[in-house]
Parts: sequence; C-alpha cells; structure tokens
Amino acid sequence: MKENSNSRYLVVAVRRFLRHILSIKDGTDVQATIEGIKRDIGFRGPTAWILIFSIFIASIGLNVNSTAVIIGAMLISPLMGPILGIGLSIGTNDFETLLRSLKNLGIAVSIALITSTLYFSLTPLNIEQSELLARTQPTILDVLVALFGGFAGIVAGSRKEKSSVIPGVAIATALMPPLCTAGYGLATLKMNYFFGAFYLFFINSVFISLATFLVVKYLKFPHVSFLNPIKAKRYRIVLILFLIITIIPSGVIFYRVIQETRFTIAAENFIAEKCYFDGSELISKKVTYSDTLSTIDLYYLGNDVSDERKMHLQDMLLNYGLVGTSRFPITKKTVVRVHQETDMSIDFEKRMTDFNNDLRLNILEDIYTKNEQSIRDKDLKIKLLEDEVFRLNKKDTIPYKQVNKEIKYHFSEVEKYSFAKATQVVSIGDTVQMDTIPLFAVSFNKQVKVSEKDDLKSRISEWLQIRLNTKNIKVIEY
Repeated sequence: MKENSNSRYLVVAVRRFLRHILSIKDGTDVQATIEGIKRDIGFRGPTAWILIFSIFIASIGLNVNSTAVIIGAMLISPLMGPILGIGLSIGTNDFETLLRSLKNLGIAVSIALITSTLYFSLTPLNIEQSELLARTQPTILDVLVALFGGFAGIVAGSRKEKSSVIPGVAIATALMPPLCTAGYGLATLKMNYFFGAFYLFFINSVFISLATFLVVKYLKFPHVSFLNPIKAKRYRIVLILFLIITIIPSGVIFYRVIQETRFTIAAENFIAEKCYFDGSELISKKVTYSDTLSTIDLYYLGNDVSDERKMHLQDMLLNYGLVGTSRFPITKKTVVRVHQETDMSIDFEKRMTDFNNDLRLNILEDIYTKNEQSIRDKDLKIKLLEDEVFRLNKKDTIPYKQVNKEIKYHFSEVEKYSFAKATQVVSIGDTVQMDTIPLFAVSFNKQVKVSEKDDLKSRISEWLQIRLNTKNIKVIEY
C-alpha cells in the first residue's frame, strides 16, 4: 500500500511539474491578442506599399539566388496578418472578421502576383536558380513547417510580454518566395511552376491558420457568436475534409520524393558493386527515376561488355530492390542500358575532343563572368589615375611651400629664393628645340664669401635634383 501511495504521489508530482513547465495559458492576454491580429489584417496605404516593396526584394533575391535578400524580404512582409485573422475568426465564430481576412488575403495575393510577374517579365536575368526551383514542389514537410510555425506564432503573439518569434515564423514558413515563384511561372508561362509554388503558399496559409485556430480553441478565446450543436458538427466535418483535401497532393509529392531517393541510393549501390569490369572503364552513368519504368545508363570505354554480362546486370537488379516484386516497390521496372565505345573509335575521340573544347570554353566563360566586375573596377581605377597624372602634368608640380621650408633648413646661408620656369634653346643635330627647365634664383646672406657662393649653388642644385627627382634644374644668384 505504501509503494502504491508513493507511486501515485510521484505521478501527481510529475504531472504538476510538466503542467507548470508546458502550460501556455499563464500570461495570456486574450483581448490584446485579438486586437493585435485584427489590426494587422488590413491591406491599404503604407501596408500595401510595404508588401509591394518586399515582393520586389524577394523576387530579386530569387533571381540572383541570394538567401540573405530573401530572408530580408520575408522579415518585411506583412502577409501574416490576414492568415492569422482567418484562424482567429474561425476559432471565435467571428464571421465578419473571417470575410474581412479572406478579402484582404485575396488583395495581398493579387498584389504579390502582379508585382512579381511584372518584375520577372522585365528582368534580363532569366536563369532558374536553386532558391526558385526549391519552391515548385511542396511536400508534407512543408505542411509540418507551416503547422509548427503557426503554433509558435500564435503562442508568442498571445503573450503579454511580446517576443521576436513572429519574424522567425515569417522566415520559417516562407510565405513570400512561393508567391514570387508563382509570378515567375506566370511571366514565363511555365504553369507547372505557378501551380506548384501557389500550392506551397496555399498549404502554408492553411496550416498557419489551422495552428491559430487550435490554439485559440485551447486558450478558450471568447466567441463572437454561437452555433447550434448540429451546425457546429457539420462545420467541423467540412473543416476536416478541407484539410484532408489540402494535404493529399503534398503527401503524394512527398511519397514520390522518398521513392526517388530510395531508387537513387539503391542504383548507386548497384553500380558501385556490380558495374565495374576489367578492361572496360565506366566513364559515366545516368540514373533516371520513374514509378513505372526507370533507367540506369552506363557508358563504358575499352573492351566490349558481353551480352552475358548485360543480362547478368539486369538479373542483379532484383537483389537491390530495383524491380517491383515487393508490396511497396521503389519502381515497377528498371532497365540497364549499356553504351559501349572502344578506345580506338575515331567518332568517340572526336566527341571527347569536342567535349574538352566545350569544357575549356565554359571554364573560360565562367572565369570571365566572375571577374568581369573586377576588371571593370580596375579599368576605372586606371582611368582615374591617368586623369590625375594628366591633371598634375598640366599644373606646376613643384611643391614650392615645402621646398621653401626645407631649403632654409639645409642651407642656412640662403636668405631668400624664388622659382620660375625658364625657356631655353636646345640644339640637337641640325634641329633646334625649345625646352622648359625649373629655375631657382637664390640670394645669400652677407656672411657668405664670394669664393663660397659657387660651391653653395652647386650643392643646392644637387640637393634640388634629388629632392624633385629631376636633373633639369638650374640655380642662379640674384
């Protein structure tokens, strides 16, 4: 009896501890949360312009494959407001707020699609980057991210003390990039991109709203109106069916992704263990997945791969699960296709030469593209330096004030001096040219003897030649 009592006490203590740690009801500010969500629903004036600017930023980020720019756009975006408003209005039976939230979400989506379509129609950069392609095939994992992100957002938003969780939710659930990718699909008429990206935005919105609805119900926010039990039951059935219909396509896509990953792993193991032969070098391979007929293409150089070996490879597929015999097969059928080239094949050597030439060309093009901006910057700097040299050559380059200080320091005998540019006639062979040289006229103090003046002028001339880095200097006395 004593052991049962101790066990019961331990269970009660653990439950109290977990309730204390995990409770989200403490510190909830219901009225402020409702007012805050309703305040962020509207899209007009500054909010609409902020959305337009953030869409442009996200589109540019997708266009240049910059994750940092995309994250910045998601932080700016005001899209979370009407989505949280939908979840709140459903949880509190506030049909007026529901209609207002749906209307503003439709306005926001329209603005986003028009803006992103306009950008991608005008931009000269039409490369499909990885950040853009990542938003075209939503899976069940995106559903989970949206659901847990929505939970984090509404729980943080319901606190009296506000935190920085909402911006993190905006980044994690990634509402902006899918809309921009949908705009890209419209601009390029690639409707599979449009539908895939828009579906990703749709499931993100639905499951953020679902998380908001569940937390609002759990925290028992006050109802604006009440439904009779029959309508409430019908209401829940419709909601559950809607969620199931929404989640089914993402589940199908996720299942295909899993199957393709399984096939790739099994095919790589098969190639590594069974497809290398003496005298025949495997130079390339290509694995293509399909749920009905998948292919493994093998490209050999050297001795011929015999028909017996080809049949053996086909038979070995069963051991790696690459033939649909199990209850949940990876693929129904896989075909191994051997492409053989002998080492003396002129056509093959020609193709390899062409390939190497194309490869070198691509490498050079890539190097040029990456360094083009650097080259332009260097050319600009060179031009600026040339302009500066030309400007300096046009003006008097003798640092008169500095030389005036230094000459009096080195030669205390100099009382004063002046500078001018003198023109002299120079004979070179049969031709006569005019030359301009710096002319320094110095005046010595009375203590300098006449016999010492020539030596002083010579020393001053040598010093000026070194100081000004020129030999064409003449020193005279006045």
